[in-house]
Amino acid sequence: MILRLAEVCGDVVVVLPPDGAEPSTPLGPLVRFVRDPEEGEGPLAGTYAGLIAVRSSHALLAAGDMPDLRTGVLLEMLRVADEAPADAIALADEGRFRPLPTVVATERARDVAHALLHDGHRRLRDLFEALRVAVIDEPTWRAIDPDARTLFDVDEPGDLDR
Repeated sequence: MILRLAEVCGDVVVVLPPDGAEPSTPLGPLVRFVRDPEEGEGPLAGTYAGLIAVRSSHALLAAGDMPDLRTGVLLEMLRVADEAPADAIALADEGRFRPLPTVVATERARDVAHALLHDGHRRLRDLFEALRVAVIDEPTWRAIDPDARTLFDVDEPGDLDR
């Protein structure tokens, strides 16, 4: 996942749990690690921690359990982000959009995430419900990734076999 993000982003920020060792990576200065400030605060808090560290106008958000991100799909998402009047770019999947991977306007997403956390929200979907989301339709992104590997995530050990 980190390697795929590094192919399309000049700066990769990885959010780690509050405690533990920092992993080593062969990507050196392309990858920066930040800590989620508190354990158990949910995915919105981790996303906010990452957004604070982002230096670019757009951030590409992905989960650590998404091993098959497709570079072409990520590049299409970034292209649409440069053109669409939206705060976030997501992929359509079976009639709705998936929250990850997503491209967000960094400053807007950071401000909204901060306000939501202050109001007690913890779900990542809460962020997207508060942003203007442009959705890339399924036929468009599936032309680049016919097997939908970009959306594949590992939820249990058996998923690794797929």
